[in-house]
Amino acid sequence: MIKKIFVVFVLVLLASCGSKKKASQSKRYPEKEVVKETSDRTGDRERETQTLESTSRTTVYTETVEDYIRVYSPIAVRQMREFGVPASITLSQGILESGAGKGELVRKANNHFGIKCHTGWQGDRAYHDDDAKGECFRKYDYAELSFADHSRFLTTRSRYAFLFDLKADDYKGWARGLRKAGYATDRRYPEKLISLIERYRLYEYDDQGLGKKSRKRTNTSGRQHVVSKGDTLYSISRRHNISVDELKRKNDLRDNTIHVGQILYLN
Repeated sequence: MIKKIFVVFVLVLLASCGSKKKASQSKRYPEKEVVKETSDRTGDRERETQTLESTSRTTVYTETVEDYIRVYSPIAVRQMREFGVPASITLSQGILESGAGKGELVRKANNHFGIKCHTGWQGDRAYHDDDAKGECFRKYDYAELSFADHSRFLTTRSRYAFLFDLKADDYKGWARGLRKAGYATDRRYPEKLISLIERYRLYEYDDQGLGKKSRKRTNTSGRQHVVSKGDTLYSISRRHNISVDELKRKNDLRDNTIHVGQILYLN
């Protein structure tokens, strides 16, 4: 009898230990929680991302690219009218090369187009890993100088001269021609530019540059302020009812330094 009682006691004890062990395991290894990243603007819709791969491999959201287009499209249109470079090409290169303004080279050099120093460059320099480690890139005080230098770069080098024989709105010809002329080593560079142009309808800015009636966007220039003598970011922000921080963000300003004649974008 005593032997039977002992056997039952041992079985109960083993069962109790087993249940405790399982409970302990469930506490140590809880089920993983899956979290979806959603947009603040679109509720439960997942944010769409795109990886831009040129001088800075940068993952950005669609609205980041759209913000970049809103800020810099007026500059691209003006450059087209002055130099003949299609606005769609300027914008698509800027988006791709700069990671829609979020890439490292933009943050430290305001260089939106990945233009290297090359022989004869007398301006400031920044060093960045690209095709090789620590390559020399041009550095600018603010973004608009980068856009202007991009236009001059294409118009003053003979290897790009054939591009200006194309129609001003032939963005596919320009995209392929840039790769042919050696602007980028990436074999898929033309396809990347064309994809950006067609996805974000950048060809509409070519219409503006050519004086054609826009097919969709009719008011893309936005409000602007041309810096005059005595202006400060604070005085400009008060005048146009915009915060200094917002003014700096919209114009890629790293500090409070502005220059007479500089164009600041307000929306």
